[in-house]
Amino acid sequence: MNFLKSIPLLGWIIVAIVLGILTGPIMPEWLGGAFLTYNSIFSGFLGFIVPLIILGLVMPAIAELGKGAGKWLGATAAIAYGSTIIAGLLAYFVSRWLFTPSLAGGGLEELGDESGSGFTPYITIVGSASDSATEIVLPPVIDVMSALVLAFVIGVGLTAFHSKVLFRGAVEFRTIVESVIRRIIVPALPLFIFGIFMDLSASGSAVTIVTKFLLVAVVSFTLCLVVLLIQYSVAGAMTGQNPLKALWNMRDAYFTALGTSSSAATIPVTLESTKKNGVSNSVAGFVVPLCATIHLSGSMVKITCFSIAVLLLTGGDVTFGAYLPFILMLGVMMIAAPGVPGGAIAAAAGLLAQMLGFGEVEVGLMFAAYIALDSFGTATNVTGDGAIALIMNKLTRGHLGTQAQDPADENIEAAEGSKLEEHALPSN
Repeated sequence: MNFLKSIPLLGWIIVAIVLGILTGPIMPEWLGGAFLTYNSIFSGFLGFIVPLIILGLVMPAIAELGKGAGKWLGATAAIAYGSTIIAGLLAYFVSRWLFTPSLAGGGLEELGDESGSGFTPYITIVGSASDSATEIVLPPVIDVMSALVLAFVIGVGLTAFHSKVLFRGAVEFRTIVESVIRRIIVPALPLFIFGIFMDLSASGSAVTIVTKFLLVAVVSFTLCLVVLLIQYSVAGAMTGQNPLKALWNMRDAYFTALGTSSSAATIPVTLESTKKNGVSNSVAGFVVPLCATIHLSGSMVKITCFSIAVLLLTGGDVTFGAYLPFILMLGVMMIAAPGVPGGAIAAAAGLLAQMLGFGEVEVGLMFAAYIALDSFGTATNVTGDGAIALIMNKLTRGHLGTQAQDPADENIEAAEGSKLEEHALPSN
């Protein structure tokens, strides 16, 4: 039993994929229907909880960023958001260029159709009214975009009126949401992914998807390295430092993040690595903990690459005009991503469904692909924090000043106390 508990989430995901592919063709119809029933219940619950996840994460995140926000806090947040958006745009254009010839028209337009496998769920959870006797209606209390707008309204309102009671309520609501992700969604993921790959294997699509996703994984990893080179080239140009040397000085943070898959657990190493590049103690102590929660360029690259691949395979719309709003909204969701395994993709699930039209199977594939490359994305996130620290060190001339420093420190303490609670959990 202790051995099973020691297996990381990635290990369970790999086991689920392999078993799903192997057992799909020989799975009895009645048992396959049982697994798809589980998937339908999980997917229905996910559709119900996703708007609450958005509301619970974005609302306090905005309130914390604005709480006593001095100009350097705003500048750091703006740079982090801009870096994340640029990473997403780069991933989009490269994915369109590289994936279109091999993935477009992949013949998987009916990816979510169970008829190809022969398995049928006994009960189906749907989000809107239905006349079917086997369908149970579980509508979300609020839709995804309404939740996002409401989170902005309340979050900005909290920064303006400084309501301690409402702010504490928002933080406690976030604790509940993070607990749901940690204790319900994440433990349920392996069996959900098993059911998806079992169904795909029975219909003959699993091998095709896995083979094509190998190319996406390689491109995603390569793009993460390219993003780091761009970030440090910009930082080097602004500070006059050799970008390659500055990036090499962050190697301890990179490899620590590879091992821990946690931005929070890597903060002490990131701080020391950042100081090797000449960043002052005050600036490093301000930027690194803050960016550990709001700068997720590596996560953005992964989600963009794999979502473009899924859209191409299923015949979805990948035009720039259709995809750009998703990148801009995803950048906001990355700021609010919780510090749990798969937390970023869980927070992004609502946008994938609402803005890209992803269904149960597509979202499940995104979960599997994201978690498989979790450590590489996290390593990119924390290493990129060092580049932002270099830029901020140049802008502040090595010291933040008492007026901006005190509120920022208060903000960091609030962010770490709530957002990085349950420290050292794999994240982002």
